[in-house]
Amino acid sequence: MDQRQLGSQGPLVSTIGFGAFKIGRNEQTKYGTEYSLPDEAEVSRLLNELLDLGINYIDTAPAYGLSEARIGSVIAHRRAEYILSTKVGETFENGVSTYDFSGGAIERSVERSLQRLKTETLDVVFIHSNADDLAIQRDTDAVATLQRLREQKFVRQIGLSAKSVAGAEAALAWADVLMVEYHLQDRAFEPVIAAARAAGIGVVVKKALASGKLAADAGLRFVLNNPGVTTVVVGTLNSQHMRQNLNAISDL
Repeated sequence: MDQRQLGSQGPLVSTIGFGAFKIGRNEQTKYGTEYSLPDEAEVSRLLNELLDLGINYIDTAPAYGLSEARIGSVIAHRRAEYILSTKVGETFENGVSTYDFSGGAIERSVERSLQRLKTETLDVVFIHSNADDLAIQRDTDAVATLQRLREQKFVRQIGLSAKSVAGAEAALAWADVLMVEYHLQDRAFEPVIAAARAAGIGVVVKKALASGKLAADAGLRFVLNNPGVTTVVVGTLNSQHMRQNLNAISDL
């Protein structure tokens, strides 16, 4: 599979990555159809099949329910084969999201993620925005704390999972990687993607298929034809679906 460098100093990642939301959470989702959580054996089979397909980028978060723990449980023995991103700032318990961007909360979140994912280092950690991107960067210790954790080698790259164009633009000053929503029906982040490319900042695209509303072929090709995009995270519970996605972009 084709790979691109995640920022000027980052690793090579597959152009399609795995968004690990569905393996851990099925409450309060934005997907159009309901789904049951897979059991541990199904998660193991799925993740190992995806790695075998050449997908080496996996994105998760504490807010994705069981996702981090399941990744650590079933593929930690293959840790050298994949690039792993998670997030800080949001937790999801009892059907409700809560947010804490204080330095202490971020340190504890990274520590828990390291334990759950059974790894000594997190490749990428994003701030999981509550939509107040600018205030998080301006009024909290989130950025400074992540910078310190990067210096201490607990984290290799840091960034923002942005909700606003203005927030993503502000993050260009400190981020190694940005995560943004970008697809055929929403091109608002296009100028930020171009600016990130010029600055040597990696770009991970989420919701490239508008949470399942767009056809994979046209949707993925549109996003990956943008030279500023490093990788697209796609969520699935079926490795055959991911294989079809890979076939749709095989000539790019």
